[in-house]
Amino acid sequence: MADDGGVHEDVERLDREGRERGHGEAQDRAIRRLHGRRRYRWVVHARAPASTANLGPGFDTLAIALSLYVHVEVEPADELSLRLEGEGGDLPADGTHLAARVARQVLGHDRVAITVRSEIPVGRGLGSSAALAVATAAACGANDPLTLAARLDGHPENAGASVLGGLVAAADVDGHPVTVRLPLDRGLAFVVLVPSRPLATARARQALPAQVRLGEAAFNLGRLGLLIAGLGDRRLLVKEATEDRLHQSARASLFPQSGHLLAGLVDAGALASCWSGAGPSLLGICTVEAAPRVRGAGDELLASAGVPGRALLLKADLEGLGVEDPSLPARAPSD
Repeated sequence: MADDGGVHEDVERLDREGRERGHGEAQDRAIRRLHGRRRYRWVVHARAPASTANLGPGFDTLAIALSLYVHVEVEPADELSLRLEGEGGDLPADGTHLAARVARQVLGHDRVAITVRSEIPVGRGLGSSAALAVATAAACGANDPLTLAARLDGHPENAGASVLGGLVAAADVDGHPVTVRLPLDRGLAFVVLVPSRPLATARARQALPAQVRLGEAAFNLGRLGLLIAGLGDRRLLVKEATEDRLHQSARASLFPQSGHLLAGLVDAGALASCWSGAGPSLLGICTVEAAPRVRGAGDELLASAGVPGRALLLKADLEGLGVEDPSLPARAPSD
């Protein structure tokens, strides 16, 4: 492979700038990686899954990773270059893009070429921003992609699911995200109704009340216990487990057909249904056996409600974040 003078210059420049202003451990590691590969052009590939959050009563707390993915490739360059493919491909490919902002946070600069290939619909309540932040941070060499993504995106539950996979509970503890993976029954599948029209998370957040009554909080806590039990063992999952009094009813004014669609998912065979994140996507939690039937009914439900969109049949992603870094030694296969 031919020598790459641009990469060599980047190495020297990073060293010089780092000595002048000091750089953190993540930048140190990125510099060492460039030193080790400076005669070659390294490309790091990271993949992170989508996620569905809240799940009814688990507002800003629970999320499940889903089998839709964003792929991010990062390599050194003389200046920022962004290539966007798939979902989100129409967003501005400049320094305001989330991938560029994440790169600057990790590396201290944005002299990189970033390719983003996404299957995750943007602005539909499927954790597209968190997944992108996680994958970009990992591809840039961040030591803690979860914390960085949670800080930039503001949703530790989505970031946690994209990093850990499966069902995740998250909380902010003294300004730091703490995430725990919970049991998730592998006999569950998920049907997602994805309207063609997005709903901005900020607008959905503005629809929420500033305060809630004690009884409403207690209602959600009771349903949350039922939900966690049912997600761990599908035989225990009842449709009431996804009931909520904190956010879904408040957001229904932004999507008047949501109530009809949620009820229709259960009538079609879903065990329970709820909003996915801040919406407008709606989630049907199904047995693996019933999911294809529910997915077919989902397309009919959208059409009958006059809502352009599509129904997706997805599995839970149990792997979470994956990274392929040619600058790191290959791991020996496990016994």
